[in-house]
Amino acid sequence: MDFKTHFDIDFLKNSSETLRCIAHPVRLAIIDLLHKKKNMTVTEIQDQLGLQQAIASHHLRILKGADVVDVNRDGKNSIYSLTDDDFYAIVEIMIKVI
Repeated sequence: MDFKTHFDIDFLKNSSETLRCIAHPVRLAIIDLLHKKKNMTVTEIQDQLGLQQAIASHHLRILKGADVVDVNRDGKNSIYSLTDDDFYAIVEIMIKVI
């Protein structure tokens, strides 16, 4: 592909992959929750969203793979947080334009 833009092709590919990863209703809801609560376990997330644990874990794994969320162990619990609160800015922009 020959793009006529000032963005580097690797940046464009990485950005579109990140956007694709967060472009799901459950993942957007997880970003919203983590923005508000800062740190949550998978159990807290599943309870808040009314999901099965396997489904919540699946979506968290996708977000982690895209470096949108970070996970830290606390004993036997995994604590999730946003890697950068600016990911919530994407949600805020969507609220404005949609």
